[in-house]
Amino acid sequence: MKIIPAVDIMDHRVVQLVGGVPGSEKIILQDPLETAGSWISKGAEYLHIIDLDGAFGKENNIPVIKKMIRICGVPVEVGGGIKEESTIKELIDAGVDRVILGTRAVKDTEWLRSMAFKFPERIVLALDTRNNEIVIKGWQESASISTEEMFRIIEKMPLAGVLNTNVDVEGQGKGINVARAREFISGCPHPVISSGGISSKEDALILSEAGADGAVVGIALYTGMIEPWTWHTPWNI
Repeated sequence: MKIIPAVDIMDHRVVQLVGGVPGSEKIILQDPLETAGSWISKGAEYLHIIDLDGAFGKENNIPVIKKMIRICGVPVEVGGGIKEESTIKELIDAGVDRVILGTRAVKDTEWLRSMAFKFPERIVLALDTRNNEIVIKGWQESASISTEEMFRIIEKMPLAGVLNTNVDVEGQGKGINVARAREFISGCPHPVISSGGISSKEDALILSEAGADGAVVGIALYTGMIEPWTWHTPWNI
């Protein structure tokens, strides 16, 4: 299982929010390029870049994300408010390994199907959950479809994976919801990238043993609760 540092961009800065709520920033770093480079220098082999401005319907940060891709030298996945095929193609052409689709993909599953077959194994579907319900629009609204129904719809799509952030514990640094993480991973028909609350090596071990393909970590890495050297320990293989 891969440990993947989260680089979330809002107002041209790197932030870490509690439960995705603007104004709840626990971490604010001024330079996204410097932040990305710092994680790579510490041994990160993959980066998770989210455009929070795009997710909240503001002007996106694609120009700076393209610069990050050029300097990174490691694969990256990018998400946040991506709703057009042209944007997916632009990001893939710029060197993005995987593109994360959320709100439109959940609301328009035929569009998701089309994108999955047009860009096979390059699309990650974000199925973020709060109180066991899928949430969209930057985690501000509940979707009108259940997790189980989405699993049935996406079963035969050529997705690269499914990203599941448990918003209930996201950014709190208090650990994962073990039962819900295991339930999601066991039920999902695609590889799962887990996120939300991962605060220790023990949390990562639980996710790895449950079958997660990756774990996106934010607050715990930025505050030193998980040290970068753990990326290279045996449980990360």
